[in-house]
Amino acid sequence: MNARDEAPALGMAALRLAEALIAARSVTPADGGCQALIARHLAEAGFRCEALDAGPPEARVSNLWAVHDAGVPGPTLVFAGHTDVVPTGPLQHWASDPFVPTHRDGRLYGRGAADMKTAVAAMTVAACAYVDAHPRHAGRVALLITSDEEGPALFGTVHVVEELKRRGEKLDGCIVGEPTSVRRLGDMVKNGRRGTLSGRLVVKGVQGHIAYPQLARNPVHEFAPALAELAATRWDGGNDHFPPTSWQVSNINAGTGALNVIPGQLVVEFNFRFSTESTPQSLQDRVVDILQRHRVPHEITWTLGGEPFLTPPGTLSSALVGAIEAECGLTPELSTTGGTSDGRFIARLCPQVMEFGVINESIHKIDEWVDVAAIEPLVQVYRRTVSAFLQ
Repeated sequence: MNARDEAPALGMAALRLAEALIAARSVTPADGGCQALIARHLAEAGFRCEALDAGPPEARVSNLWAVHDAGVPGPTLVFAGHTDVVPTGPLQHWASDPFVPTHRDGRLYGRGAADMKTAVAAMTVAACAYVDAHPRHAGRVALLITSDEEGPALFGTVHVVEELKRRGEKLDGCIVGEPTSVRRLGDMVKNGRRGTLSGRLVVKGVQGHIAYPQLARNPVHEFAPALAELAATRWDGGNDHFPPTSWQVSNINAGTGALNVIPGQLVVEFNFRFSTESTPQSLQDRVVDILQRHRVPHEITWTLGGEPFLTPPGTLSSALVGAIEAECGLTPELSTTGGTSDGRFIARLCPQVMEFGVINESIHKIDEWVDVAAIEPLVQVYRRTVSAFLQ
């Protein structure tokens, strides 16, 4: 039986696995038994499965590293994904239980259906099918699955990558199963992501009675001119691969709650999504320069969430784009837009990291869904990509 004849059976296998994963209550950082189920499928196909769990006992993160090596020299291709999901939100707003996989009008509903349990199921089935059909394949096929992608991302993929570095592992290509498609499966692939840099700014003032402003110093007033300049600043112009760097305030807070008190401090939390035209240090320096020029008394702490990464045209992009063209009948747009992903950690070890998955319209929403009809071609895209990359 050839791959095309097997496609419906593989699509059904991925659907059933996706349903089982959705049924697991794996709100981050919980895994809910998902990785044990995935590992059973992989072990039956001959993968060597290893748990690389990490983190404190009260918030233990599950990590699965699984490898199939036939002993024939060649590159290593990794599928990466996560089994944790975001909280459901108000249960009464869901049309059906978010942890009971439910079918309506050709869609599979449940928390994690799009982000990203369906992709994890598809990559698991695709990897097993490939090694079953090619027991003496070149190189290695691997899966890296975590339960810490939707959370702080401190003990998940970043931990596994550091462990693989310590072992001297060499990874050649990685596909992250993030939901990248926009209107139709295959219309967009992420070949990189912007960096993320957050700041917490404390503007110092002097608290006092609002009727005696001469005896106080209002930090809101002192920060206002600097805020206007920060919001209007053009940080860079982006480039052929990345949009311009953006700066946005996410939270701002001052005051005691009383109407007759000038606040003693203002706390501003903000975030950069930055291109490769800027560096974390250059952005920090420019923010501090603006604050100093406006004579804003302040303290600031920085958190670098991830550096930008980009995968140029190469063996992985050729294999993935070719597989999408063959299965979906369209050439995907290569994009670096959107939020961050665990690809930023994997890029520290792997020179080619790309992301591809289902339509992202419903991610993190009430009544999250995935088109059932997209599951079979998704499995086939993953399977074709492995074959082309390892040949």
